[in-house]
Amino acid sequence: MVTREIKVCNRAGIHARPAANIVKVANKFSSELFLEKGTMKINGKSIMGIITLGATYQSALTMICEGPEEEAMADAIETLFKNRFEE
Repeated sequence: MVTREIKVCNRAGIHARPAANIVKVANKFSSELFLEKGTMKINGKSIMGIITLGATYQSALTMICEGPEEEAMADAIETLFKNRFEE
């Protein structure tokens, strides 16, 4: 299991397009992805789950990757966040 703290860097926060980008990247891997904000823990391969987190600019999230490709998945998702979801 890989656990990392990530921060939302884009001003609009996580809305539909960034959520779709997260799911698109996550689905390239067989590992599971979970995102936590406060007491909420959601499946990172669900667009609606990601949107319900209500992650805004500068929100801190905990990313949890579990499975055979967990390191590669964590790196890819972290890069997506650092690149502001390509927006």
